[in-house]
Amino acid sequence: MEQRLTLVTLGVADLTRATRFYEDVVGWKKVEGPDGVSFFDLGGQVFALWPHAELAKDMTVAEDALPRYRGMSLAYNTRSEDEVNRIFADLKAKGATIVKEPTKVFWGGYAGYFADPDGHHWEVAFNPFWTVRADGRVTMTPPT
Repeated sequence: MEQRLTLVTLGVADLTRATRFYEDVVGWKKVEGPDGVSFFDLGGQVFALWPHAELAKDMTVAEDALPRYRGMSLAYNTRSEDEVNRIFADLKAKGATIVKEPTKVFWGGYAGYFADPDGHHWEVAFNPFWTVRADGRVTMTPPT
């Protein structure tokens, strides 16, 4: 298997509510797709929202077999600490749940967390040791 990630799918309790959150609060644009799932093109990767019951059915697991907190988060890396602060100000203004205010972190960066309506945690971080290119791709090397 090649070393890459092509799709992240989150199970959600209410597809309409979750889709509106990612459109209206996060500011992403949904792309056309089949009914019952929402897709967002992230420029080389796809982000999907799918009702919990349907995702569990697709994986052939009982819907209640998975714990709510799964020990993972999703992340969005920025080009500066100021950009982290601007994103959090916008999230707060739009009513997002802030889990952790942005702060300097032990590894030398600056980060905070917010949650979507289903409790999926997102980190918004500035990592001074990585470069976010103009096209949004991340390279794990310091900026030059």
